[in-house]
Amino acid sequence: MSDAAQPTAAEVRAAAEAVKTALDRHLAAVERRSGEDDPAVYDAFNQLAAAAEAYDELLYDRYDEVTPFEIPGADDTLPPYTGPEEPSALSVLIRRDYAVAEPQRLMAHARRIEAADEESTDMDASGTVHGALSLLFGEFEPDEIASRHKEFGLEEGDSTLWVTAADEAADPGEWLEAPFEQVDPQSVVCRFDVSAVFDDEFDDDLDDDEEEDGDADADGDAAELDEDLAAELDEDGVEDDGSEGDGPGDTAVPAGLEADR
Repeated sequence: MSDAAQPTAAEVRAAAEAVKTALDRHLAAVERRSGEDDPAVYDAFNQLAAAAEAYDELLYDRYDEVTPFEIPGADDTLPPYTGPEEPSALSVLIRRDYAVAEPQRLMAHARRIEAADEESTDMDASGTVHGALSLLFGEFEPDEIASRHKEFGLEEGDSTLWVTAADEAADPGEWLEAPFEQVDPQSVVCRFDVSAVFDDEFDDDLDDDEEEDGDADADGDAAELDEDLAAELDEDGVEDDGSEGDGPGDTAVPAGLEADR
């Protein structure tokens, strides 16, 4: 920033005073809160976040200094809950993303599913990745696939779970045509997110010994594959080394937002 565009010392001090005022308002709102999701507390939080961000920017522009505060942005928080106080129904919305890291391993599992299904009319579905995925998710519950994803040749991506509240349960079949189009963020009671981005801050703290231990654990998990599958993978020319694959042959498969079943 040029000297001409720098904020004045008075502007920086005014921004600091605004932070102090916002702190007082936030504390007062917390002390008077009427419930867990009081809108007044939510508004005071946002005002404090905005004031702190403005002060941080001015302080840096003027003095090349920063504050120790880290205020989460609006995108990191849910809007205030406005759903029923005593909900009599709820919906659980889940999204889990996977990458097909080892297609041959996936299709080998699909062939085993086909072979065990005497009533199957399509014995060629396991020959394609999308057909193998259809067989896999038709055979196993989503939670079991999540816990065994490496065994199935999948690599875990981001996941999220939302719990939404309602006054009454939906009628059978009411939302099946478009199950996720009318989710009201203000009816979300709670949500749980899993992502590799949350682990980034810890990556720099890992020493070589920890990384080697992690590799050894992964190799041990791969060795637990049952003997029949391992033999079948060997016949297909796939090494059973527990590798998840990160080469150009990987196929990203986003799992759509799905209702928990």
